[in-house]
Amino acid sequence: MIESISAVTLATHDMSRAVHFYRMLGFEMLYGGGEAAFTSFRAGTSYLNLIAQPAERNWSWWGRVIFYHSDVDSLHASVIAAGYRADTAPRDAEWGERFFHLTDPDGHELSFAKPLR
Repeated sequence: MIESISAVTLATHDMSRAVHFYRMLGFEMLYGGGEAAFTSFRAGTSYLNLIAQPAERNWSWWGRVIFYHSDVDSLHASVIAAGYRADTAPRDAEWGERFFHLTDPDGHELSFAKPLR
């Protein structure tokens, strides 16, 4: 039986830009950094990793990572204030979450959600 997700690893063409972006979102960096080939952040009890890839390595849409956040509206406001554009505004979903979508600078789709109950 699968118990949990340990980590999600996303590719990046620009580690410095990616590290800046994820730190802006509030992820705590545990290892690596802007000049590293591999960087790891805490995501609750799991991890979000970044791995540097050469410019000639391309990827297309792969899916979406969903993170729970205690204040979706505040995070959305911080994203906008930092000069980024979210894909959607925060909204209440019929399945019982408040969420918004955001695409990182490397094209990875992220969702930040909070249960409404």
